[in-house]
Amino acid sequence: MFNLILFGPPGSGKGTQGEKLMNHYGLIHVSTGNLLREEIAKQTALGLEAKQFMEKGKLVPDAVVIGMIDSMIDNNPEAKGFLFDGFPRTVTQAEVLDSLLLQKDASINLVLSLQVTEKTLMERLLNRGKSSGRPDDIDEKIIKARIQEYESKTAPVADYYKRSNKLKTVMGEGNVDVIFNNLSKEINFIYTNQPAWKTAKSNS
Repeated sequence: MFNLILFGPPGSGKGTQGEKLMNHYGLIHVSTGNLLREEIAKQTALGLEAKQFMEKGKLVPDAVVIGMIDSMIDNNPEAKGFLFDGFPRTVTQAEVLDSLLLQKDASINLVLSLQVTEKTLMERLLNRGKSSGRPDDIDEKIIKARIQEYESKTAPVADYYKRSNKLKTVMGEGNVDVIFNNLSKEINFIYTNQPAWKTAKSNS
């Protein structure tokens, strides 16, 4: 099982590249936001617990989110791997995720971080705001605050994985396919001799 974390600030192209990586390698997307909505819609015990916190305007505890991730992994025993999006956001969450995966004889294999200059991020988000109408993509002050918040929260998590030599940075500017190829090189470097991944690549 190959488990990947994809980091990227707003406007970095993380959504586009994440979709391409999932399709190419057959990974299952793990978005904590989607998991929360699904569990609440299904009215599971975890979903109902999360709903209580959200209705009070409180953050859903890490234990509840990890419980949802645990269930998702158990419900996909044949999965080739998972791509984690939006989690972990803190070092504590990273440590808990590592513990969960260890119980399943798995681990985070690679953390890819898309590097994009703030100028480019601003340009991309402002352009996206013109077409999408999203209020948080129109105001430059809001955009800058979102980027700064991402950097302040993500930096410690990146350092955490850097200490175990799992963090790789990839330039996120330029041609979409070139960026994807550079991300793939980092994945393929780890799994050069893995037949399953060769098969996944040849079938893409």
